[in-house]
Amino acid sequence: MKKHFYIVSILIGSLLSLLFIQSCDKAKTASIPVKKEVPEKTKPTTDPSDLIENPESIDTAFYNNKIRGLSNNDPSGRWPVKTVYPLPGAILPYKRVVAFYGNLFSTRMGILGELPKKQMLKKLQEEVFRWETADSTTPVVPALHYIAVTAQGSNSSSSKYRLRMPFYQIDTIVDWAKSIDGLVFLDIQVGQSTVTEEAATLEKYLQLPNVHLGIDPEFSMKNGEIPNTKIGSYSADEINEIVDFLAKIVRQNQLPPKILVVHRFTQNMITNYKKIKIVPEVQIVINMDGFGNKTLKKSTYRAYIYKEPVQFTGFKLFYKNDTRDNSSGLYTPEELLDFIPIPIYIQYQ
Repeated sequence: MKKHFYIVSILIGSLLSLLFIQSCDKAKTASIPVKKEVPEKTKPTTDPSDLIENPESIDTAFYNNKIRGLSNNDPSGRWPVKTVYPLPGAILPYKRVVAFYGNLFSTRMGILGELPKKQMLKKLQEEVFRWETADSTTPVVPALHYIAVTAQGSNSSSSKYRLRMPFYQIDTIVDWAKSIDGLVFLDIQVGQSTVTEEAATLEKYLQLPNVHLGIDPEFSMKNGEIPNTKIGSYSADEINEIVDFLAKIVRQNQLPPKILVVHRFTQNMITNYKKIKIVPEVQIVINMDGFGNKTLKKSTYRAYIYKEPVQFTGFKLFYKNDTRDNSSGLYTPEELLDFIPIPIYIQYQ
């Protein structure tokens, strides 16, 4: 697989130091030959009524109906996944999240930093409307998915090849989200640090009911590698650590469940997926994060997201990289609603 990376220069602080922030343009999804599939001998189709009961009260019948709908009548029995019921106040699967991704220091890391505030928020609301029109049964909540810790190709600014964004910038994103009654996702690219170490620096924000978390295995370097030289990974154990961290915040602050978005576009970015634990306090989205043409993206979604079910799924759309040398353009909401399973989290970069 080829990786496409961009190093962008930014000025931060009184020293006006030159920093490098990679563009977070994901590698093109692996080319997977299209072949006729042989029906697998899998477990019988999961009946959502078999979900493990949570003592807190939610409308379980309504929940069951929603996740059954997201499975899109999956014939393999993988979807819907048998998990615990969430705590009251859960966003998923009752609402679809439509998010803009990026960083305010860079115009090349995503639509969030590329456009001025008013223009960006207007475009986000237009995408929300398109999804509400395509699926009138599922309300849509807008979100700003902000890269709060960026992996670095140079170690001049930190000892762990990562750069933490200033809190005033996170405060700006939180304020913008409030202005549209939206959510905030703080995304972490750890470099040679760890996800729990970086998440701890954001705890005061994660204590807010509308702030959630994203983690990017691509930039998790395990053996002293430099980000952008290879694709990193997270094990189930590492993901479970952050699940425990978020669950504790939820319990201590009596919050509704947190959403944890885990990016993925290769097989090895997530290992031992069956051991990832699902708890009432945290809702996990495995987000299809590769770019390319429609056939390429769909085959990757099927290989890595559909075939390794965790809980919910997401899908990232790249305004530029998905359409470069590609006349078919972006997937439309109507097209994605035909996927198995249907993604409940949509991200635009």
